[in-house]
Amino acid sequence: MSYVIAFALFAERSYAPLHDMLISLGYFGTFLAGFLYAYSFTAAPAASILLILAEEHSLLSAWLTAGFGALLGDLTIFYFVRHVFSVEVQKLSKERFVKAAGKTMPSRVGKILLGFSACLFIASPLPTEIGVSLLALIRNVSPREFSAIVGILHTAAILVILLAGSAIL
Repeated sequence: MSYVIAFALFAERSYAPLHDMLISLGYFGTFLAGFLYAYSFTAAPAASILLILAEEHSLLSAWLTAGFGALLGDLTIFYFVRHVFSVEVQKLSKERFVKAAGKTMPSRVGKILLGFSACLFIASPLPTEIGVSLLALIRNVSPREFSAIVGILHTAAILVILLAGSAIL
């Protein structure tokens, strides 16, 4: 459904009322699009909005504003996984499959693979929540380190979207 919404937003980019409404939001709209970019169900419409807004704002300020929005969205997921769902994560760690995987793989290698997999999910169009959750499971990743990793990955993806939007519009 979200891809249909994204297609409708971008296909009708010349639809004046929608275009004017997005433009009237200014940098708040760019921030909001970045925030929504961090979630699976809203990533496609957010990318469409960023493509539309790319021609209206300076590339650097739109990039930083949307990147900050995406970072706040990811920090929200990080907080929920790390604090709200901690009991469920502890239960999951006691499952037979997880214990078996922990015995067959050294913990250092497992953490590296977990971190690498998380970065792939965050940097790709795959659901970001999975990558953020995987990073939150690594206990020695501080919120500051998490912010740096996710900030770099998401702002790079947003920069590609904005560059594409300014090139095609």
